Amino acid sequence: MELGSIIQFLESKNILVTGATGFLAKIFVEKILRTQPNVEKIFLLLRAADKKSAKHRFHDEIISKELFRPLREKWGANLDAFILKKIALVPGDISYEDLGVKDSKLSEEMWGQLDVIVNMAATTNFDERYDIALGINTLGAKNVLNFAKKCAKLKAVLHVSTAYVCGEKEGLILEEPFTMGETLIGASQLDINHEKELVEERLNELQAEGCTEEFITSTMKDMGIQRSRMYGWPNTYVYTKAMGEMLLGQFKENLPLVIIRPTIITSTYKEPFPGWVEGVRTIDSVLIGYGKGKLNFLLGDPESIIDLIPADMVVNTMIAAMVAHASQPCEKIYHAGSSLQNPVKLFHLRDLFFIYFHHNPWIDKHGNTIKVSKVQFLSTIAGFYRYMAICYLLPLKGLQLVNMVFCQYFKNIHMDLNQKITLVKRYVELYKPYLFFKAVFDDMQMEKLRRAARESNVEGDMFSFDPKCIDWEEYIMKTHVPGFIKHVMK
Repeated sequence: MELGSIIQFLESKNILVTGATGFLAKIFVEKILRTQPNVEKIFLLLRAADKKSAKHRFHDEIISKELFRPLREKWGANLDAFILKKIALVPGDISYEDLGVKDSKLSEEMWGQLDVIVNMAATTNFDERYDIALGINTLGAKNVLNFAKKCAKLKAVLHVSTAYVCGEKEGLILEEPFTMGETLIGASQLDINHEKELVEERLNELQAEGCTEEFITSTMKDMGIQRSRMYGWPNTYVYTKAMGEMLLGQFKENLPLVIIRPTIITSTYKEPFPGWVEGVRTIDSVLIGYGKGKLNFLLGDPESIIDLIPADMVVNTMIAAMVAHASQPCEKIYHAGSSLQNPVKLFHLRDLFFIYFHHNPWIDKHGNTIKVSKVQFLSTIAGFYRYMAICYLLPLKGLQLVNMVFCQYFKNIHMDLNQKITLVKRYVELYKPYLFFKAVFDDMQMEKLRRAARESNVEGDMFSFDPKCIDWEEYIMKTHVPGFIKHVMK
């Protein structure tokens, strides 16, 4: 594998980015604009009814973000003109044929000019409605591929998936593609067309019965979890992403296809500045609970490896892989993670969160200082349910009896507490596979890409993606936690 100049490759290129308002997509777009201002054009597919709506979304959800501050400082008063020249907004939706683009002239322009398509559109909710997840994560991937086949001079299709398409496998997870119809239980044969038909039939039934939208949503969510587990995946997100990969592999023909499978994506390590993050990501819900003193325990195996990877390293991986395989018919898969090269364990994260908030306590809205303690682990699911029974279910039963005696006086309190307990149990079931995860992700292909980058000796610092350089204690304490507090908790 050879890797030439990335900057040179990007010059005069036309790139389509789907899922453009997403966390990773914003970092990707910023990186291209900052490092190669001579890129020809970046087309951003935005879910919007028209260009006016797309423009509002671009301003509110992308360019106004703190992430683009270095770009604003660089271009100053000329930024608007630069953006106008380099960014083309495309109202559309990957759930539809031709990406839902209604402007035929714009479609023709993209088919004639695009060099690279980067698909980052996804719904990442673990218990998303099955019809929505299937439409975006699975069939949306095929729609992107079909759009790519109409592009006259396309050099690469890059698809962002997730490392957790492996489900609950243990041991070393290889960078291997799925075969069409493959399942994680080995017995049944998965038929994606049949899944689509099942969803359509169930939706038609629910609508014919006059069900409320709330009931339809709940039913579709349950259906997604049920179908996922039938074939061995723990949730709707990873199941539909796996099916998306299957469709890409089956129908790619001679297109150069690169699939990036990131692990748990965290705040930026270095670029455009350390610590930028958006939204509450996987480990950050623990971070919030710890900092605000609301975490009574941690559920999980303290020895479990939590596979973290900073967002800018994922983006650098994407760009390097895109350049390395351009114009070469292939299907390459890369794990973007750290569990093999530089693992961090759950107990280590707990200790770092404790140390940070012990020395930098959170001040609540009333001006009170929140004191934290080193929370203990519940290292089994059975232990969790015992804890819930003693601390919550027994008091709930007691409240139910009191409620009966006092003629339903505490009815609302009882209902609220019961709903919260039910929600917690549902989330535990959804996240259980990751709290007790017993696998590491092989990165043999990734190491070849890193070696090619080192040997080329070109722009190594600008597009670094080697997790071995991360000092986790320093990164968590001085970059990720302060960045999350600044940009999310505020």
